[in-house]
Amino acid sequence: MINNSIHINNVETNEIVVREMTDEEQALKDAEIAAFQVEIQARKAKEQSDATAKAALLAQLGITAEQAKLLLS
Repeated sequence: MINNSIHINNVETNEIVVREMTDEEQALKDAEIAAFQVEIQARKAKEQSDATAKAALLAQLGITAEQAKLLLS
């Protein structure tokens, strides 16, 4: 498998070095990506749960979202 590249810019010499990531660097990057994807899924699940709870509360109160906004303004 080909690893991603790392670009290193030396601002003093204006030299740009492009090299392939080591296996360890690639493994760390892959782990960070996986953790980020888990975080995104958790946020989506919480948003869905909050929306469901809000809809249930509005139904229990017998009011619409617009009416709730008026009450809280």
